[in-house]
This record gives sequence, structure tokens and C-alpha cells, in this order.
Amino acid sequence: MVRNVCRWAVTITANAKDGFKIHTRRWVVERTFGWFVRYRRLMVDYEYHTETTEAVIQAAMIHRMLRRLHPNP
Repeated sequence: MVRNVCRWAVTITANAKDGFKIHTRRWVVERTFGWFVRYRRLMVDYEYHTETTEAVIQAAMIHRMLRRLHPNP
């Protein structure tokens, strides 16, 4: 059904022979999500439209970048 409706290819992978494998860049994503704790509107998804949530995320990241460029006002 997913293949017909969304045109996605679903594949099932075999278990890794080496056991648990750590993803090399996962910490970057986890750190970024951790930054959202400072922004109340991103703690819980209050928004009805995803576009609004995307805009709030962009505003939060712009705020982070500006504070990094000029730390003390």
C-alpha cells in the first residue's frame, strides 16, 4: 500500500552481525533538539499547521546564530 500511494520503497534489513552500532553524527541532532528546550513554543507542539512550527524552529535557530555572533548585548 505504501509503495502504491506514496511511491516509497520499503525494505527490511537484516540484523547487524556486529551488534550495536553507534551512529557517528547522532549527537548533532540530539544537541540541536536539546537547544529547543529554551523556547516554550517548541517544547510542546501547540501549532495546528506544520508551516507555523517550521517558522518557529527557523526563528529559534536564527536567534541561536545571532547570539553566537554577538554573545553579550
